[in-house]
Amino acid sequence: MDETHELRAWLTALRTPGLGPGGLREKLDAADGDIHAALRELHRHAAALGDGAKAWLDAPDEARLAADLAWLAEPDHHLLRCTDADFPPQLENIPQPPAVLFVAGDPGLALLPQVAIVGARSASVAGMAHAGAFARALAQAGFAITSGMADGIDGAAHTAALDAGAGTLAVIGTGPDRVYPRKHHALARRIAAQGALISEFPPGTGARADHFPRRNRIIAGLSLGTLVVEAGLRSGSLITARLAGEQGREVFALPGSIHNPLARGCHRLIRDGARLVETAAEIIETLTPAARMLGGELAARLRSTDAAATAGDAAAAEPVDPAYRDLCEALGHDPATLDELVQRTGQTAAAVSSMLLMLELQGRVETLSGNRYQQLAG
Repeated sequence: MDETHELRAWLTALRTPGLGPGGLREKLDAADGDIHAALRELHRHAAALGDGAKAWLDAPDEARLAADLAWLAEPDHHLLRCTDADFPPQLENIPQPPAVLFVAGDPGLALLPQVAIVGARSASVAGMAHAGAFARALAQAGFAITSGMADGIDGAAHTAALDAGAGTLAVIGTGPDRVYPRKHHALARRIAAQGALISEFPPGTGARADHFPRRNRIIAGLSLGTLVVEAGLRSGSLITARLAGEQGREVFALPGSIHNPLARGCHRLIRDGARLVETAAEIIETLTPAARMLGGELAARLRSTDAAATAGDAAAAEPVDPAYRDLCEALGHDPATLDELVQRTGQTAAAVSSMLLMLELQGRVETLSGNRYQQLAG
């Protein structure tokens, strides 16, 4: 079926007033994932959603749908649908999972093991430095850095990951074509070019107060753990931390001075059971088992998706990305250190670490003592 026709059906359903991601997922489940069947069912029961839904479904705004399709037609713009094999599995088991994600940048980053770094918008200089240091260390260990592109801690975490040559994901509370706050236009461009801007809201959607708690559940849901660097007692970061805890994810908090009002939120989290951390190594050690489990789940999904391909197990095991092929050739059959692999490939340490983690999760590489890596026999 024509992809434009398929996308138009999704966009029509997404913009139906009164439906929401839960309602759309319910219709899709009843229709075995067929968006056209789900849309027909919506038409039949539109009155139950209100006059706005019926009016929209009877006569959708073609100009708005055309604008949505035009945005998706731009290079590196994507619509990840909950029925797609590459929709992030981390989001499937959270309360009120999104039905779609609009992505500007690399959608594959959403499948990587991620750590959310969040905190106060009016962060201190020290807090910003801590956020940057943790982001760099976690990125160099192979974790993608996820945050909300807000001012303060969020921006510092994104920037540090980008400066380290690593990927970062910004989950935003507007449409994917809007930037909030406005001062982050340059940052948004860097993230779209090197990472991914992610939103469940369609193009043209402006900033609204109720969008940001919804955004926070996706930040927490994508991530294996959430680190709160600085937060006041009424900080939105505490909402992200609470959602992460409710989703069964790890919550980490950085302690601070008792005289710093931006440490009080972190101290409350620690009293409530969050892990007090002082180094990124503590987070890496805690989250590595969960990262391995995520890698196993992704590998199983890819095997299932590619079952119809008859190229053989050897071809399926070979990394498709040329950068991965180069890394495997550089690794050869003998153990090598991270520094040696960086020198052989010409890639940054952050990029090589990230690729090594993914290869390890896929069972192709093992970590040895002395920060050495060895390729496993196929």
